[in-house]
Amino acid sequence: MRNICLYFQVHQPYRLRTYRFFDIGEKHDYFDEFNNRLIMKRVALKSYLPMNRILLDLIKEFGAAFRVSFSISGSAIEQFEAYSPEVLKSFRALAKTGNVEFLAETYNHSLSSLNNKDEFVRQVKMHADKTEQIFGKKPVSFRNTELIYSDDIGDTVANMGYKVMLTEGAKHILGWRSPNFLYTNAINPKLKLLLRNFTLSDDIAFRFSQQSWPEWPLTTEKFVNWLNDIDENEEVVNLFMDYETFGEHQWEQTGIFDFIKALPGRIMADSDFVFSTPGELSRKLQPVSTIHAPYPISWADEERDITAWLGNNLQEEAFRKLNALSPLIDNCNDEAILRDWLFLQTSDHFYYMATKWFSDGDVHKYFNPYNGPYDAFVNYMNVLSDFIIRVNNNCKLSDKGLNDIKQLTAELAKKTEKVFREKTGKAAGKVKKAVNKGKEISFDDIKKMSDTKIKQLLGKVDIDELTIALKDAEQELVEKIIPNLGKQARKTYEEMQEEMLKVKKSDIKKYRKAIEDKIKDLFGK
Repeated sequence: MRNICLYFQVHQPYRLRTYRFFDIGEKHDYFDEFNNRLIMKRVALKSYLPMNRILLDLIKEFGAAFRVSFSISGSAIEQFEAYSPEVLKSFRALAKTGNVEFLAETYNHSLSSLNNKDEFVRQVKMHADKTEQIFGKKPVSFRNTELIYSDDIGDTVANMGYKVMLTEGAKHILGWRSPNFLYTNAINPKLKLLLRNFTLSDDIAFRFSQQSWPEWPLTTEKFVNWLNDIDENEEVVNLFMDYETFGEHQWEQTGIFDFIKALPGRIMADSDFVFSTPGELSRKLQPVSTIHAPYPISWADEERDITAWLGNNLQEEAFRKLNALSPLIDNCNDEAILRDWLFLQTSDHFYYMATKWFSDGDVHKYFNPYNGPYDAFVNYMNVLSDFIIRVNNNCKLSDKGLNDIKQLTAELAKKTEKVFREKTGKAAGKVKKAVNKGKEISFDDIKKMSDTKIKQLLGKVDIDELTIALKDAEQELVEKIIPNLGKQARKTYEEMQEEMLKVKKSDIKKYRKAIEDKIKDLFGK
């Protein structure tokens, strides 16, 4: 019998609020609680809860024959606890079946494995402890942030006691070999490696609803035929993907839930594949060879490297300045600073600064709170400037540490000012052009407007009408508008969410048209 390893990554970052230059030294609340709660509740309803119900039903139907694995970042678990406890309850229900394996990763979905071994080990232990606390079992398998892997990272993971690690089946490290076998680390062969079959994984995660794809529509019969076409000597097909694929990246209307409901039964009926978890595979399969990865790989974009997070000067500058603080943080006992330090390392902050085009860019833009990479950089560096001041004021630093802080602060101010000037120079006139289209203006053009103009528009729009107009709107548009609402308007918006299920499409169209008319009246002259 051959094996299917079905693994899902669950992660939500703590997104930063809009943090302006004048907030530095005055405000120390960096994270956007409203948006983080809004997004978590949205994804819980659209993805996590329905998918967990489906998986639980599949386990009840097929028993031990159906097995699945997860890793859930610490920041996601904390947001479940704070905003959607029902999601955590549903994951616990899955854990109790004994058919689900939970993997370890970095607590805060960070890039620490790339440059700070001690911090990496600390974060992994923190995550393993949290996973054991929540689900009652200590992880034995490991998955790094975004499947980032290298020979050295694998050696570190092996020395932490993990038996198997997940990573990408990147062509440039596999060469002629197939990802459908078990491999080992080149430095420490005790660590076994499961490599993602990115073709079959991405057929579900990215191409499922892509009508221009020659294989659309994807059916379970077609997918199982592809599995059966794999050489019979190949032992395992690793299907690794974001859990948000189901219901969020691929909406319910695409048929994605029906597909995943039917897939296990179809595999069991029409193929010789069985479902196995990473821990099980590490025990029952023998590695066929070592994999050499002298430089880090990941599952991001076509290059399968780390340029999604560290591919331009903005990202590298922010990452360098953040990590320059590490020796100073080591001697700090301030709990608030240590918590902010943890979540400022989250990889998403650097992803938002990317200037390259990604093959999966349309997927990730759903959760990007910024208009562009320069906005992300300036906002992050403003936060980092304030964080440095707090480290200086609240942590016991040596004379060298104080000098380092002063130097960092001066460099940050200089760099941020330079980037801000470049950005504003390029952006001049864009908003004016967007809002002066006259009859061509659309509801979506709000995304291109400044916060000042959005506030001006909101002063002319009834909150009930706006709430209806925003139903089923792009997340980028929602996240552009909501932070500009007043306190009472936000409260009304939240209270109306349950009622939105009853709203007709004709009402949505009508109120969007009314808002477009308001935009024309205000800015179209």
